[in-house]
Amino acid sequence: MTKRVQVMVTAFRDGFQSVYGSRVLSRDFLPAVEAAREAGFTHFEAGGGAAFQSALLYAGENPFAVMDAFRRASGPEANLQTLARGVNVVGLESQPRDVIRLHAQLFARHGMTTIRNFDALNDVDNLVFSGECIVEAGLRHEVTVTMMGLPPGCNGAHTPEFYLGVLQRILDAEVPFHSVCFKDASGTAPPAVVGETIHRARKLLGPSVHLRFHTHDSAGAAVACYLAALEAGADGVDLSLAPVSGGTCQPDVVTMWHVLRGKGYDLGLDVAKVLEVEEVLKECMRDYFVPPEARAVEPLIPFSPMPGGALTANTQMMRDNGTLDRLPEVIAAMGEVVRRGGFGTSVTPVSQFYFQQAYNNVLLGPWAKIADGYGKMVLGYFGRTPVPPDPEIVRLASEQLKLEPTTAHPLELDDADPKKGIAPARALLERERLPVTDENVFIVATCGAKGVEFLHGRGKMVVRKSEEKTVAKEPASEALTVRVDGQPFTVVLRGDQAIVNGIRHTFSVTAGEAPVEGQGERGQPVASPLPGTVVRIVAPAGTPVETGSTLLVVEAMKMENEIKSPLSGVVAEVAVSTGDSVAAKQVVAWVR
Repeated sequence: MTKRVQVMVTAFRDGFQSVYGSRVLSRDFLPAVEAAREAGFTHFEAGGGAAFQSALLYAGENPFAVMDAFRRASGPEANLQTLARGVNVVGLESQPRDVIRLHAQLFARHGMTTIRNFDALNDVDNLVFSGECIVEAGLRHEVTVTMMGLPPGCNGAHTPEFYLGVLQRILDAEVPFHSVCFKDASGTAPPAVVGETIHRARKLLGPSVHLRFHTHDSAGAAVACYLAALEAGADGVDLSLAPVSGGTCQPDVVTMWHVLRGKGYDLGLDVAKVLEVEEVLKECMRDYFVPPEARAVEPLIPFSPMPGGALTANTQMMRDNGTLDRLPEVIAAMGEVVRRGGFGTSVTPVSQFYFQQAYNNVLLGPWAKIADGYGKMVLGYFGRTPVPPDPEIVRLASEQLKLEPTTAHPLELDDADPKKGIAPARALLERERLPVTDENVFIVATCGAKGVEFLHGRGKMVVRKSEEKTVAKEPASEALTVRVDGQPFTVVLRGDQAIVNGIRHTFSVTAGEAPVEGQGERGQPVASPLPGTVVRIVAPAGTPVETGSTLLVVEAMKMENEIKSPLSGVVAEVAVSTGDSVAAKQVVAWVR
């Protein structure tokens, strides 16, 4: 008897995240959603996760408007699924109860039908309230256990026994759910572990619960894992569409169709029509820059492990910051960061914490600067890690972040935080004279100052299209192609701007600039320790400051780094403006 495999197409959320870092304009891809509907697709991943913040941070679009448009394009009957991160909902920070409840209500209001809900630490306490809110809002709740393969030499978690323990705790806590997903964002769980885990989960859940498996092809093992999951009793898998399939993405629908031929499985799709959809999607995305790392199978990923959905988002930022040449070092450094951090699953937000800490360890020296998210994780502010983190790392995090370790529940901490929640978000909207709507409240609560900038219409669009198309839009100018480690970069110099692969960088050259060491006529120079983008000027020229006072904030790899004054005095000059790109060790201000 042929078994029907339920397919969710991930091209329009995870596929875009895994190739373009979600920097995609909805008007470009919605025709492909319509084509997919006509071809018989009924289950779409349609938003949430990184797609929420990326829409407003990079594409200049309101994510709620994108969800509304997706519903119109997919039709009234489609199952539209989004991704949520438990108490973190769609951001990197955990949220209080009122924001978590508002998340579910708003996503239901804007046409979504299912929310896949996970906690990167597999701390079931972080899934209880969020799951209740999802069901209360009338949505289907797909509760999730997160998976990965541990780097060699690590043990103590991420085994079938560990995953079944998490599932049993979900059942014991009576978390309401409609389906169960085992999610491997890094594509590093071995097929044998996947098969054994799904087999045991099926026995525990019984035959009636919908059981789904999700992975990426970053390490080249996705099809083997999907076969193992299906043979062990999974009902559904997540598949993507070219040109956002394979590599850092999910396997292609057509690839899986081919692999399953003669094995007694049916995807319920006409493969000829699927190929037609792929041609439409290829045409929709033909102008977008495809990072070469998105198309590759990387055998070293199990040693990091780096999720497909985070890999290209981070490499895009490294391109912007001029540090892409350090990527192999950062990937290599992740193994130690995972090992000493308590084995949280490498999926957002923890994958970003791992990458940020590895990035700091490479550029600033091992453990010289504890990344805020990583430090809070090992200190317990996001819940319990699967195994206790390294005590030395806990000590360093406590000293550098000036926080004590905690065993308190994140919800209790966030409910008590006067800076978090609906009330302070409403107050901020009122101070900024912005419309106080539920949608705007949620945007500000989860995106902070960047959400305010977007609502004011001051957000920056950073959608990376192909170098040929982007450069062709510029006035005639001589372009230079340079290669770094074999990778081509098209550079156009125009005035005080360098346009690299279509992205503008403003720069300045000052003759005889004083070195960072020592004082000159302008005072003590202050340099940025990392490359990044200036997001705030805290102390303009003329501001009195104390030693350690924040002068400005530079964002790198989604981390906001405060550049502090080395002495007490007055800010003599700020050499950069908000939005400027800065290099490592570039002088950004003088204090005297």
